[in-house]
Amino acid sequence: MKYFVLVLLLATIASAGFFNENGEQERAQRLENERLCKLFTQKAEAYKKNMRDDDLARTTLYSYQERAKRFCDRVKPAEVNSSK
Repeated sequence: MKYFVLVLLLATIASAGFFNENGEQERAQRLENERLCKLFTQKAEAYKKNMRDDDLARTTLYSYQERAKRFCDRVKPAEVNSSK
């Protein structure tokens, strides 16, 4: 009986750190995606206000918009899943 309780206790301690670490990594990734979404959205809006009228400027704006979309799309599914 003592052996069973000891094994159960050790298994609980060993698995507790794994689940917390995984949750922390997901949270850190979500926060980074939120930060990058906000950053590239602001960059695109600011760039569009003072943009030149040439191909390089349009390509730069498109790049900012695509990166903003990519990071914002990664954030939105997480928000939908957490509300369920």
